[in-house]
Amino acid sequence: MITVEFHPLLRLGVFASEFSAPLSAIDSPEWIRDLLVDGADAPLTRSEEIRTAVRDLLRHGGYKPTGRGKPASEYLVRAASEDALSSINLPVDVCNVVSLHSGLPISVVDSDLLAPPLKIAIAADEKYVFNASGQEIKVTGLLCLHDRDGPCANGVKDSQRTKTHPATRRVLCFVWGCRAWSEETDRAIAWYRDLLERAGATCSDVPIGK
Repeated sequence: MITVEFHPLLRLGVFASEFSAPLSAIDSPEWIRDLLVDGADAPLTRSEEIRTAVRDLLRHGGYKPTGRGKPASEYLVRAASEDALSSINLPVDVCNVVSLHSGLPISVVDSDLLAPPLKIAIAADEKYVFNASGQEIKVTGLLCLHDRDGPCANGVKDSQRTKTHPATRRVLCFVWGCRAWSEETDRAIAWYRDLLERAGATCSDVPIGK
């Protein structure tokens, strides 16, 4: 169960995925890796209007989604344009594929590293480490996934403590979609699940409470 606090701009997509083996034993299929290229044949089309709506979504609580704090989806577009978007592991690759082509930021976290209860809410005056080198992001005013230990994922940078790793077998996937672009968000969620299932994952719904 995930509690979602009311947000007037959010169209959240969330589901669980489970893999038959640890990620270290699973390679991303070539057809997934081929989609990590800007301009690849995909059923989604990002737009400047969606980019603006995403920034508005993240800005709503007072966060400034610019510079190094811009949406993760914008980083992917830049990386793809520089041929620097490489394969990481199956769930992260699929996350990056859908985010790149939809223009919507997406989070993927290791379910077994989360400490319930879980909620989606705007963060207070908080920060966390987001990479292995110990760099921190201040998430004050940013819409985040929280567990018992605090915020751990959002549309900008996810926490290092709940990221996937070689032994990961279960993940939660979050599409930080926009209510104004609900149809496009729903198509992104559907394609996301379809890609994971085609690659051998088992996907299931996650109950949402208010």
